[in-house]
Amino acid sequence: MEIPTEHFEAVVGAEFSPAPGTTYLNTASAGLGPRSAAEALRRGVDGWADGSTTFTENEAAVAAARGAYARLTGVGADRVAVGSAVATHVGLIAAALPAGAEVVVAGGDFSSLVNPFATRTDVTLRIVPLEGVPEAVGPGTALVAVSAVQSADGRVADLAGLRAAAVEHGARVLVDATQAAGWLPLSGGAYDYVVCGAYKWLLCPRGVSFLTVRERAEDWVSPHFAGWYAAEDPWGECYGPVQVIASSARRYDVMPPFLPYVAAAESLALVERLGVDAIGAHDLALAERFRAGLADLGHKAVPAGAAAGSAIVSVPGLGDTTGRLSDAGIKVSARAGHLRAAFHLYNTTADVDRMLGVIAGG
Repeated sequence: MEIPTEHFEAVVGAEFSPAPGTTYLNTASAGLGPRSAAEALRRGVDGWADGSTTFTENEAAVAAARGAYARLTGVGADRVAVGSAVATHVGLIAAALPAGAEVVVAGGDFSSLVNPFATRTDVTLRIVPLEGVPEAVGPGTALVAVSAVQSADGRVADLAGLRAAAVEHGARVLVDATQAAGWLPLSGGAYDYVVCGAYKWLLCPRGVSFLTVRERAEDWVSPHFAGWYAAEDPWGECYGPVQVIASSARRYDVMPPFLPYVAAAESLALVERLGVDAIGAHDLALAERFRAGLADLGHKAVPAGAAAGSAIVSVPGLGDTTGRLSDAGIKVSARAGHLRAAFHLYNTTADVDRMLGVIAGG
C-alpha cells in the first residue's frame, strides 16, 4: 500500500543519506541504496562470512524481490525471471530469432539492448530514429526492441504507438525498462518481453535484473542458459540433464547472486511502499523545475519525447560543465556530449537550485 503523501519526505529522509556536501543527481547511472537495503546487505555479508546464512533465507529474498518487481510492473510472479545482467536475457531473445529475421531498434539506444542482435550476422538490424520506430515496423519485422526511456538523453518512447504497430504487423516487442521502472508507470503485461537492470531507479545493487515474459510469448524463446535453478524441481534435478524445465518464466532464470538480491528485496519493498505514481510525480516536478531554470539561463534541454516529461534531463552544450559541477559536489554525467541530470525520490528543490546556481556562475 502506498504511503500518504505527507509522509513521503519523512520516509525518504529516514532511508537515504548522501555523503556530506554531495548533491546526487546521477540516478541514470546508478541509484543510491536505501538504509534498510544496506543493513540487509551487511547482515548478508556477515552471514556469508561466518556460514550462518541458509539457502532458504537467500531464496526467500529472491522470491520477495521477484514478487515485488512483478507487482510493480503489473504481472504475476510466474511471469518474472531473475538474473544479473540485462544483456543475458536480451541474448536469449536474440538467439531465438530465425536466420533472416528483421529487428528494429532505435538509433543511440543502450548497447546492452542492441548489441546481442548486432552480433547475429544472419539477421537484419534496422536502426531508425526513436521517433520513427512505430512507423518502421512492417510486415517483415520479427521483433522491435526499444528502451522505454533513453539512457543518453531521457527521451520517452512512444510505447503505445509501438505496441499498436507491432500488433498490426504481428511483430514481437521487447522493452528495456532500466531507465523507467521506479518512476514511470509501466505495464509489463502489455509487451512480449520486458528487461530491467534494477540498479538505477529501483535502487538495488548491481547484479539484480529481471525479465518479464508475457503468457504464450515463452513458446518463442528457448531457455538456452537454463541450469539446475531453472528446473521445475531444482533440488530434485541438480545432476545431469534437467528433465523438466520450469513451466513458468522461471525457466529463464539465471542463477542469481544472492547478496545483491538480499538488498534488492528491501529496495523494491521501499519503492512499492512509496508508490511509482508518487515517486514519478516527485521526480517529474524536479525535472520540470530544472528545465524551467535552464530556459531562464538561455539553455534548451532535449525534449522529453512521447511523454509529458522525463526524470532525466539532457542539456546540449553543457557537457563540459560536469567537472565544474563535480568540484562543487554535484554528481551528474556527460552522455553523448550533453550534460545529463537525473532526478529521483531523494532529491529536493534545493538540489535543483544548487545546480542551476553553479551553471549560472559559469
